[in-house]
Amino acid sequence: MHLPDMLQAKVRGKSKVEYLEHSNIYEKRFEGKKYFLRTYGCQMNVHDSEEIVAILENLGFSPVNVMEEADIVVLNTCAIRENAHDKVFGYLGRLKHLKRERPDLLIAIGGCMPQQEGVVNELQLHHPYVDIVFGTHNIHELGTLILNSSKKQEIEVYSNEGNVYEGVEYHRDSSITAWVNIMYGCDKFCTYCIVPFTRGRQRSRKMENILEEVRNLKEQGYQEVTLLGQNVNAYGKDLENSVSFAELLKEVSLVGIPRVRFVTSHPWDFTDEMIDVIATQKNVMPYIHLPLQSGSSRILKLMGRRYTKEEYFELFHKMKERISGVAITTDIIVGFPGETEEDFESTLDVVRKCQYDGAYTFIFSPREGTPASKMKDDTPKEVKECRLRRLNECVNQSSLEQNKKLLGKTVEVLIQGVSEKDESKVYGYTDTMKLVNVDAPQEMIGKIISVKITSAKSFSLDGEMLQREIVG
Repeated sequence: MHLPDMLQAKVRGKSKVEYLEHSNIYEKRFEGKKYFLRTYGCQMNVHDSEEIVAILENLGFSPVNVMEEADIVVLNTCAIRENAHDKVFGYLGRLKHLKRERPDLLIAIGGCMPQQEGVVNELQLHHPYVDIVFGTHNIHELGTLILNSSKKQEIEVYSNEGNVYEGVEYHRDSSITAWVNIMYGCDKFCTYCIVPFTRGRQRSRKMENILEEVRNLKEQGYQEVTLLGQNVNAYGKDLENSVSFAELLKEVSLVGIPRVRFVTSHPWDFTDEMIDVIATQKNVMPYIHLPLQSGSSRILKLMGRRYTKEEYFELFHKMKERISGVAITTDIIVGFPGETEEDFESTLDVVRKCQYDGAYTFIFSPREGTPASKMKDDTPKEVKECRLRRLNECVNQSSLEQNKKLLGKTVEVLIQGVSEKDESKVYGYTDTMKLVNVDAPQEMIGKIISVKITSAKSFSLDGEMLQREIVG
């Protein structure tokens, strides 16, 4: 048994990162058995779930969409906000009743939540029916944990700096778009953020391994890859033969996949060289997610963000000037400890001036072990909720205005599936990551087509196909 240790999790030593080969399990002991997987949180968790699925299916499990039909239920969890935490424990309540009815049901919980001491304590005390608890550093051990599972709760969570595993097998959700990890962990330690504790130190994959994965995806017919990391533009700073993210991004683009994206960026590490690569490489999409978090320089300092409102503005306008047609989205937290009405108005000022294409907005959620969780927070809940409503009104209006600029224009859309709202249509995304519901036949799925935009809403567009497929 290995239990999480938050003090150990924040240690950043000088030991070298080990580059290890992943060991895949192919012992299909569970042929005919079913699995149900539920994923919470960010793109990294979604991609981790593709690894979990590969492990489960290599063991012989097959998927079901109804939890009650499963022989094993796996929850891949997120720790970034209290809301996600509460949802997971609410779901465990349902599983408790199911376990009583079916004692042979296996329940596993992994991801970021088990990396927290308080969560594991709660699982031990109040949820002993959970069979397997694993963390972010040992997803590759899930197969072994399942094979060795007994009636006793097994907890294997490591609080270490982490290594890099190559040869990881994924069962990808899509045959059109793919996630590609370029790095793991984070060393920024923003005062509100739990990620450096749950994901370990910043550690980059070697460029040659990333390029090999991208080449393989191209050969399989993928149309788009998204380079993935907690802070992608810090890529390479930990490598002995330092390679910048700008260099990696250019090399990936030269592989020749039609579309290349990346998430997520930190304004502190965004260089002119990165902007030049995005501006000049045709297949690097002109879409950037650039978290603001707050428009108040005073709050940014308390957050440990290492830039001011003015420096953020300078970077934002540089992107707008140098990258043709760029779309920029952001993250914003309201109600951070000590945030005054003046601080909040400064955030609204940035949103009004930047006119973002979209934003993910949240009320501050204290996380166990982070410095911000210990800060005095005397702003009433109703004030925070009011600020969030006002912020969302502002964001939604700017998003709508940006989308309206596309009315009547022709854009290239990568079609990814059948529209959920209208099965007679398909949906896809523009180069600037805008969702479009398209009047086009289903055989266009997987292709990049020309679409004329006929209607604009805050969160999506409607359009009609003009030609069957873009060439070149």
